[in-house]
Amino acid sequence: MDIFGDFAFYLMPILILLIVLASAIKILREYERGVIFTLGRFTGVKGPGLILLIPFVQQMIRVDLRTLVLDVPTQDVISRDNVSVRVNAVIYFRVIDPERATIQVEDFMMATSQLSQTTLRSVLGKHDLDEMLAERDKLNSDIQEILDLQTDAWGIKVANVEIKHVDIDESMIRAIARQAEAERERRAKVINAEGEQQAAQKLFEAAEILAKQPQAMQLRYLSTLNVIAGEKNSTIVFPFPMEFANLVPGMKDQHPK
Repeated sequence: MDIFGDFAFYLMPILILLIVLASAIKILREYERGVIFTLGRFTGVKGPGLILLIPFVQQMIRVDLRTLVLDVPTQDVISRDNVSVRVNAVIYFRVIDPERATIQVEDFMMATSQLSQTTLRSVLGKHDLDEMLAERDKLNSDIQEILDLQTDAWGIKVANVEIKHVDIDESMIRAIARQAEAERERRAKVINAEGEQQAAQKLFEAAEILAKQPQAMQLRYLSTLNVIAGEKNSTIVFPFPMEFANLVPGMKDQHPK
């Protein structure tokens, strides 16, 4: 009975000592930091490694310094040209100042999520639908810059913002297809007109050169005749220029008036 009595007598102090040691010894990983509060007042940031705390006097809050990925829920956005779209995005950020991330904001994860949603709607609402579809890199940069500026007071660094999807109604998709088809037809007509203009300009320049030397026109006629003869046609109809009459003596005088 004495042995069991002695064991029961020492068991309670041992348990109390183990509880005190468990609350006093903390181990932080390489990517973790501990924000220490002594009697409710901030006294420093410690870690990584072994941390010793004064039981019941000091408390520690763990802060993860790794890059966090935040999926922004789908937002309904009205573009500047009054088109309703649904947009979602993903944000990459990390804590660079554990003190401010703990003291300046209650829940930095929730705060960053809510801020990213309002910023996404605000920035995209200032652009047309064509800009949302064609200039995503610029929009990502604008959103990232605004978020990084506003979350700096919380000790957070926004590294990157990526718009994932821009969903529009089926009727608007058909309208965009018709617009793209009309744009392609317009470009085809413009290219065709430019080709006609360039061809006319070159013909005009060639006519000016040939007009300076009548013999050049005759050589051009002969060159054309050579090309036609090379095609092995059975019949060749070739206009006889009146200028050739000057090359044959007496033909000009025999030509009927």
